[in-house]
Amino acid sequence: MNTSAHGASFGLDKDTLTDIAQQRMARSLVFPQWSTREKVAATCRILFEHGHDSGLAGQITARGEQAGTYVTQRLGLGFDEIEVDNLLLVDQDLEVIEGDGMANPANRFHSWIYRARPDVQCIVHTHPMHVCALSITGTPLQVAQMDACMLYDDVAFLAAWPGVPVGNSEGEIITRTLGSKRAAVLAHHGLVVACRSVEEACVVAIQCERAARMQLLAAPAGPINALDPVLAREAHDWILHGQRIEAAFHYFARRAARSQAQR
Repeated sequence: MNTSAHGASFGLDKDTLTDIAQQRMARSLVFPQWSTREKVAATCRILFEHGHDSGLAGQITARGEQAGTYVTQRLGLGFDEIEVDNLLLVDQDLEVIEGDGMANPANRFHSWIYRARPDVQCIVHTHPMHVCALSITGTPLQVAQMDACMLYDDVAFLAAWPGVPVGNSEGEIITRTLGSKRAAVLAHHGLVVACRSVEEACVVAIQCERAARMQLLAAPAGPINALDPVLAREAHDWILHGQRIEAAFHYFARRAARSQAQR
């Protein structure tokens, strides 16, 4: 290995270089210390900017400090109208603990996911155009490009629409379909994302819509070539590294803030 002052890293293997890069990110990347409510409100505005709005459809939730509670938006407001002050804190039965108004009744399936997945801290459910377009073809999301590798082997597909998700049966079906994965495309419906943090859920949701758009654009050109599973898994883990995800989230938040300030 070259040990000179310059070019010392040229003889290192990829695993070592990956470790070095992650150590540097841990030291160098500094982020604002936002509350859960601030992150949820920012996620609503970010996803609005990325085409996830569909009128009043869709919900974003994050676990509250007290077990069995979560923060969500008030029914009647669009994603672009969400602020910290108009968010609700509700319990598993959607009874409002803090705030004015009511939660979307479709939040019921979130409660089922939270009960089954203690690792999940945030759930995003939206109806973005390209995911919805893909969902009506009966075709699962195919991950075949580097940026989308954060989704590799991590997106389930619910092939049969169970109807409006306000009942307990829909909660059971969607939770079972999701399993241990981070996301699921729901046929004739939309997208659900369940992740370890608000930041991760936001970034994964953005990438799901982008990957669906890419797949629909590529389909007329010919068959989609599959990725090497080993390389795809390597990219999956690299892109989902906590520091990278948080950096991406705050970039999207800054971009959304600039866009909304110009209106």
